[in-house]
Amino acid sequence: MNIEVKKFDELNTTTLYDILQLRSEIFVVEQDCVYQDLDGKDQKALHVIGKKNNKVVAYTRVFRSGDYFEHSSIGRVVVAKDQRQYGYGKVIMNASIKAVKEHLNEDTIKISAQTYLKKFYNGLGFKEYGEEYLEDGIPHVAMMKK
Repeated sequence: MNIEVKKFDELNTTTLYDILQLRSEIFVVEQDCVYQDLDGKDQKALHVIGKKNNKVVAYTRVFRSGDYFEHSSIGRVVVAKDQRQYGYGKVIMNASIKAVKEHLNEDTIKISAQTYLKKFYNGLGFKEYGEEYLEDGIPHVAMMKK
């Protein structure tokens, strides 16, 4: 899998379409969650894109401090269902953590993690804090990496 890091205005229409299609496929259809994915924040984000055979198979969006949360953040973490057995979740998250450090020059990262993925994020150095909460009807927990 090849990793690209791009600002919104550097995305071509095909890549943007592929990103939005993947997000919809997983977050709306697979997770059966009706929510407003196009939230007006993509324009502020760095987009970390994992491509395999020129197809988007993994993705996150990264924000600098103050653009989403008080601290820099990583969100919309997604891997295509048929690509999950290859460890691309870890690859895309490590690339996203690196993007926070190299592109934003920040170290502290906050995520809003689906609760069932706590162990996965713990393995990447994130620690949960606070109580579990519902976000779009799905249990989540706030996590930080410093």
